[in-house]
Parts: sequence; structure tokens; C-alpha cells
Amino acid sequence: MRELNPAEIRPATPVVPAPLGAPRKARDPRLDVLRGVALVTIFIDHVPTNAYEALTLRNWGFSDAAEGFVLMSGVSAGLAYGLAFRPGGQAWTGLARVWSRVWTLYLVHVLVTALAFALAAGLALWAGIPGLLRLNGIDGIYLHPLQTMVALPLMIDQLGYANILPLYCVLLGVTPALLWGAWRRPWAVLAGSAALWYLAAEFRLNIPTWPIEKGWQFSPFAWQILFVLGLFTGIRLKEGRRFVPRRGWLLALCAGFVLFALACRTMPPVARLMHEGLGWLGQAGAPWHLISFDKIWETAPRLAHAAALAYLLSALPAIRSACAQPWAAPFALLGRHALPVFALGSVLAFLFQGIKTETGENFLFDSVMLGSGLGLQFALALAKDRWPAR
Repeated sequence: MRELNPAEIRPATPVVPAPLGAPRKARDPRLDVLRGVALVTIFIDHVPTNAYEALTLRNWGFSDAAEGFVLMSGVSAGLAYGLAFRPGGQAWTGLARVWSRVWTLYLVHVLVTALAFALAAGLALWAGIPGLLRLNGIDGIYLHPLQTMVALPLMIDQLGYANILPLYCVLLGVTPALLWGAWRRPWAVLAGSAALWYLAAEFRLNIPTWPIEKGWQFSPFAWQILFVLGLFTGIRLKEGRRFVPRRGWLLALCAGFVLFALACRTMPPVARLMHEGLGWLGQAGAPWHLISFDKIWETAPRLAHAAALAYLLSALPAIRSACAQPWAAPFALLGRHALPVFALGSVLAFLFQGIKTETGENFLFDSVMLGSGLGLQFALALAKDRWPAR
């Protein structure tokens, strides 16, 4: 099969609705399953100092579940809204749908933030556990009360572990423009995204925070590149094609890089050699963001690892087969209802963080907390699945 030119992204024939009674195309299980795995991973990582942290992705490579979450959010947006912005599509309807979703995300973010404050206060008042009041920037409400009450709704102040939804709000807010350009000038959009990623790290482009000046935990100007790659992937999936074709040499390259990252994380001699090599490149004048591991700016090693892993997961038939197995169904359930599950997981993570200021690291107690938290998230997803809102 020949490689398609990005300029050919416009469909050759108009997309028409399937006739009534026609069988629906089977839903690709990978996106839901992998998104569910990312949600579980994020929840475990958001309850620090527990034994299960050692099993999550960030211990096995250069990136973590945050990259997967943003990339898959882009894929979902491309699948859900992409066709509305193609030439001849219903762009205004698509715009309304996208921005309605942005509003929902914003409301969920505000609710999670408010509940984090309530949990911190409740633990201090009724359980004699004040530790959460000193974590994640929650102390801003009494150190800078007036400023914090203004800054939090504007998202220019964010609590720790509650800062990925603001990033998603910003990225989804510009999605209509990105999708419009993706259908008409795909190379320009991709080149612009790559240039913005590079310049964001080079010149520390970020959205400032206030009253404490530190910038967002995820610079939207840098992280947008993962979202854009996801958008293009979603558009191509909607057309039944791949954004990046399957190539044996590319599979080998990505697999080699993922294995190298694994070796760096698990084999100290390899890690030392890597850091010495990166140090030599730095002394030779290589840009810092091409040789460092800064999460705020999504620097090159993290980006390359996330992209390589995503390519492997999308290109290997065994992954699709595994995601269709019965054991993967609970993860797919979580992935289908990602937003409410993520919101509940975030609230529970704040609660458990507060409790752990008293209990410390305790394998049995941590197992009970994490197990019950995941159980509640599965129950919520099941309820949403069985009794969808009308």
C-alpha cells in the first residue's frame, strides 16, 4: 500500500450517513482500554508514597500517564469533532459542541478544586488531620485569601494534582481552529505545532500563575504537540486510515528506543552512560530541552518516548487483540467514562493524601485505600454505562 500524502486528508467522496438498520462499525477497543489504564495509573501516582507507584509507567520509561492522557484526548477530539470541520462540514455545529465540552471540563475542574478545599477543612475539623491543609497549594486560601478566590476560577492558580483539566480546557478550546487547519493545511499545522513546542521550551513560554508566580505545571504551548498529534490520529482513524503508516523499520526504531528507556530506568550503568552522554551534548551546545527530562515543557526525551510507545501500541496487532479480551473490559469501562472517573479519582486522591499525612506509608492500609478508590471509580463507570443520562 502506498504512503498517503497529508494533503490527501480530504475524503475523495462525501461522507454520508449509513442507512437505517446497517451494521455499525465495531468500536476499536484500544482507545478505551488504554485510557482506562492511564486513569488507573494517574490515580495511583496521585496518592504518593505507596508501594504500587513502583509499577506505573513513569518507572519504566521517560514519560508517564500524563502524556498518554493528553495524546488520547487529542485522538478522542479528532474522532468526535473532526468531520464537522472538513470542507463542506457543519463547522458552526462542531464549534458549539467543542466549546460546550470545554465548559463542562471547566465546571468539573472548579468542582474538584472546591471539593479538595472541603476535604482539607473536613479532615482538620472532624478527624484531627490537618496535613492536607499544607499540601498542593491548598494553604493559599488562608495565606492569600482574596487573591486565591480570584485566581482559582480564572485558572491562574491551580492546586497540585488538579492541573491537567485546565490544560485540556485550553487545548480543546483551540481545537476548532486546529481541525479546520488540519483538513486544509495539514503540513502547516504540524510544522507550526512543532515550532511552537520548540520555542515554548527555548523561551519558557507558559501561562503565568498568581499570587505565587511559577507558571502552569503543564505549559500549553509545549504540551499542545501531543494533542495535535492525537487530533491528526483521530481524523485518520475516522477515515479508516493511519496517521503514521506501519513500517518495519519504524517499529524497530520505536521498540529500540522504548527498550533503551526501560534499561535507563532499571539498569544504573546504562543510566550513568546516558547522563554522561547527555552532559557531553550539553557542553557541546545542544539546546537544553533536547537533552533534559523536564515535564513542564515536555522536553524531547519525554516526547520521543511517548510518541514511540504510542506508535507501538497502535501498530502491533497483538495490542488490539489483547484489548478485545474479557480481562480488559473493566479498563474499557473506565475509559468510556473518563471524565467522571477522573474527577472522582482526583477527589479521592486528595482525601487519601490527607489521610496518609497521618498513616505514612503502610502497605496494607494503602492497599485498602487504593482498592476501595478504584472500586468506587469502577462502580461510577458501571452506573454511567447502565443508566446513561437522558
